[in-house]
Amino acid sequence: MKVLQLGKFFPIKGGVEKVEYDLMKGLSEHGIDCDMLCTSAKKSEQQINDHAKLFCVRTWTTIAGTTIAPSMITRLWRTCREYDIIHVHHPDPMACLALFFSRYRGKVVLHWHSDIIRQKKLLGLYRPLQRWLIQRANIIVGTTPIYIKESEELKDAQHKTAHLLIGIEEIAHNFIGAQKLHELYNGRKIVFSLGRLVPYKGYSYLIEAAQHLPDDYVVAIGGTGPLYEELNRLIIDKGLENKVKLLGFVKDEEVSAYYTACKIFVLPSIQKTEAFGIVQIEAMSGGKPVVATTIPGSGTSWVNAHGISGLNVTPKQSKELAEAILEITKDEDTYKRFCKDARLRYENEFTKEQMIKGAINIYNTLKDTKEHA
Repeated sequence: MKVLQLGKFFPIKGGVEKVEYDLMKGLSEHGIDCDMLCTSAKKSEQQINDHAKLFCVRTWTTIAGTTIAPSMITRLWRTCREYDIIHVHHPDPMACLALFFSRYRGKVVLHWHSDIIRQKKLLGLYRPLQRWLIQRANIIVGTTPIYIKESEELKDAQHKTAHLLIGIEEIAHNFIGAQKLHELYNGRKIVFSLGRLVPYKGYSYLIEAAQHLPDDYVVAIGGTGPLYEELNRLIIDKGLENKVKLLGFVKDEEVSAYYTACKIFVLPSIQKTEAFGIVQIEAMSGGKPVVATTIPGSGTSWVNAHGISGLNVTPKQSKELAEAILEITKDEDTYKRFCKDARLRYENEFTKEQMIKGAINIYNTLKDTKEHA
């Protein structure tokens, strides 16, 4: 069996790219030939191991968040017949267009990471091609059972859906870095959040939640993005300079230090664009409870099992965020229970090995089916 992971960008910038790369690497480590074709700033080819190659085609430009890379079309047209299965990652109009023109006749796995929510004009243009992709796919996999069931775009394709939970390697503890953070924040309880500073992440509500937390708490938000200045002004306007810290870009070793040092992790997202929230399972892997939001149609509150790995609250409700943080950390016995159960949820559902085995099972279900006409 030879598989191609198709779509998105390299180097890794977000959750979709990470899943795609981890699938390529993990499957190849199980002896399955698995390559990856994606866009990048420049053309390159990299041998990952004996069973995996990474092919990057050059991006010409980006329009409405979509990379334009015509060479992906020609590359896939030339090489698609080498593969038994093409695993295409959605949303990525460029990858879909390349698959359409490739005239590939083998098996297609459509990995539905999320609906297109924000780019309404793009969706209007892309929807006919998206409908073709949904029809063309032999199987459609979602990141949670909730998201794929609730997606309006997939309502007529439920008969060929499955779910493949995202799995990760556990975040390594960084006790030395954590100790330095405890000293930096004078022993205060660290409420950590990590992600792009963009509207759907809902960071303004987390900042406002800090007003309802005692002075022995500090909120640390890692990440960059277009809302940095706006969020910084909000912190100043609310007089929260000593209680909320915008960290900017956080290096990997600093991320592990914050996961180790934090008391709790918060994902305050407000829109269905947040389909899963990989940062939640990163926190869980370190035994840290999570506060997330109940976004209609999203899988985030399914990932964070309410009352087990953490608590889920109404989106855009700052006071509820603060109350959930305080509820989890109100006493040592309650907190330890949440920590233990968060780690168990990661071990039972979200390890990288479970994701790889799940993908192999999905591929095996396609082995005996007839090729697409």
